Amino acid sequence: MRRKHRRLQSEADLDITPFMNLMIVLVPVLLLNMVFAHTSVLELNFPTGDSLSAQQAEELQIQVVIYEDRLVVADNQGGVIKNIPQREGEYDFVLLKDVMKEIKSRVPDKKDVIIMPSRQTSYQSLVSVMDTVRSYEAVVAGSVVEAELFPEISLGDAPAQPSGSAEVSS
Repeated sequence: MRRKHRRLQSEADLDITPFMNLMIVLVPVLLLNMVFAHTSVLELNFPTGDSLSAQQAEELQIQVVIYEDRLVVADNQGGVIKNIPQREGEYDFVLLKDVMKEIKSRVPDKKDVIIMPSRQTSYQSLVSVMDTVRSYEAVVAGSVVEAELFPEISLGDAPAQPSGSAEVSS
């Protein structure tokens, strides 16, 4: 009778070298991308139900009202400062920035502004107005920096449009 010799079968070792190489490359790449993907947060002041004190009522309040067809820059003391009509169906943010720079040059200590969008205002338009009134790019000593305009933004509801200024559609 012949003896059968069984071959000893050994299991192959699991080679994790390619996986480790992948991790060595992937982890630093993910960590580097975390630095570039950051979210900016803008602090907003919402109106409270409290009545205004006498000092707050006398203080200058700059307002930017966003209507469907125009932007209105006004204050609580002198009324409308500038009506900015739309150009080619878009809000004129360049003119708005110029008006805000002019106001800032008159009252350099003022840091707050009230933005009042109408119900039809798109989110993108609201954010663009907020970005425009907050700061602008200025050249200082040969480099471009963000110069501050009115960084403290409050939100409110736009008043109803005056009856004579609304567009009439036929």
